[in-house]
Amino acid sequence: MTALGVYLLLIVGATTSLTNATASCSTWPTCHAPVDPLSQTELAIAWAHRLTAAVVGLLVATTAIAAILGDVSSRVRSILVVGGLLYVVQIGVGAVTATVGPAAIVPGLHLALGLVIFSAIVLALAWDLELATGSDDDAIESPEPLEELEEEVPTATERTIPSSRLSRARLTAIAYFRMTKPRLMWLLCLVAAAGMALAAGSVGSDLTLSTILATLGGGVLSIGASGTFNHVLERDVDQQMSRTAERPLAVDLIPVRNALAFGFALTVASLALFLTINRLAAALGLAAILFYSVVYTLMLKPNTVQNTVIGGAAGALPALIGWAAVTNEIGMPGLALAGLIFLWTPAHFYNLALAYKDDYARGGFPMMPVVRGETVTRKHILYYIAATLASAIALTWITNLGMLYAGTVVLFGGIFLWAAVRLHFEQTEAAAFRSFHASNAFLGAVLVAVLVDAMAF
Repeated sequence: MTALGVYLLLIVGATTSLTNATASCSTWPTCHAPVDPLSQTELAIAWAHRLTAAVVGLLVATTAIAAILGDVSSRVRSILVVGGLLYVVQIGVGAVTATVGPAAIVPGLHLALGLVIFSAIVLALAWDLELATGSDDDAIESPEPLEELEEEVPTATERTIPSSRLSRARLTAIAYFRMTKPRLMWLLCLVAAAGMALAAGSVGSDLTLSTILATLGGGVLSIGASGTFNHVLERDVDQQMSRTAERPLAVDLIPVRNALAFGFALTVASLALFLTINRLAAALGLAAILFYSVVYTLMLKPNTVQNTVIGGAAGALPALIGWAAVTNEIGMPGLALAGLIFLWTPAHFYNLALAYKDDYARGGFPMMPVVRGETVTRKHILYYIAATLASAIALTWITNLGMLYAGTVVLFGGIFLWAAVRLHFEQTEAAAFRSFHASNAFLGAVLVAVLVDAMAF
């Protein structure tokens, strides 16, 4: 509750700064009514900021006192006390900013202090949950296939090839479609669309229908190419894992040479579409295919526990593609949106890794739960949720996104955080999937909010 309260205060504070609501209220701690009736809206925002600060201050103080008097670890107690003291400093900085003006304070100090306080509270939450619900023996010693797990490997369903040509053609078409990983397309296309909308709203560029269609079409084709190459490169490992044992190449439904030809055809088609926009979009599209197919699939995923963290760059690239498609350059708002996706990826995928821990161990992949255990993984989910929410605030400050975006981030960020906290206590596959779906809902809602806020307001 305290963490969400501080985060809400950060969002309201960012909105106050962007709307210049501080200028409508130059007294402290209360606000005098402005002479100009047009500033009533700004006055309401300023009042909301100060009332929220008062309520959140009580939460922070209560949490710090409870830590001092309660039975918690020394590091949890220390960081909560530091957070409480910094909140007092934050109040002073806010008072000076309101009465003297932003120029009297180091630029960004107010926001930086808020982010430090938020981070401190989330760290304390993660550490306390680790002690309360964790165990030290939930890691699998070796990420190599385990003998006891091999006994549970499901065999691929025996297929009966249809006799009619139409049925065989339909089965083959579905297999090719599955290789393109269509479940990833809607979210990554939404990322690219948000990048385009953000660019059009930030730099005032016209967003033409041809640009939209070429960007999304090229994105779909590049995702399909990346997914196809991933199926080719992991076909042997897929046979050992229950969640992938039925993939088309794992059951020899499609020859490898045909799959490779299909992947290269999708790559060429993707680049052709991107080149109708500009060369930068095409270069980024090719980079996305190579990164996912080669860097992530061949180098990161089988060799390092940080595969998911570094691999988040693949999902972040569509944000830059969308921005570049409109502006023909890489700008700070596009980088900020890409950063949000990059930080969200581990918080999202670690839930899936928890649900399929034994499966990944069977496949020999050094995923976080396999190598470092479930307790550490759950803690890192909270870390990355905090980083994701912080990056969402940075996006607010860098762009002109308003209340719709801010409200969406607070609401769905709270749901995501709640699901991650529940995961610490339930520690079941169902709880891991709940947190996984909450992460999808968070990013989907935030991207839609970016689209609407950037284009409509």
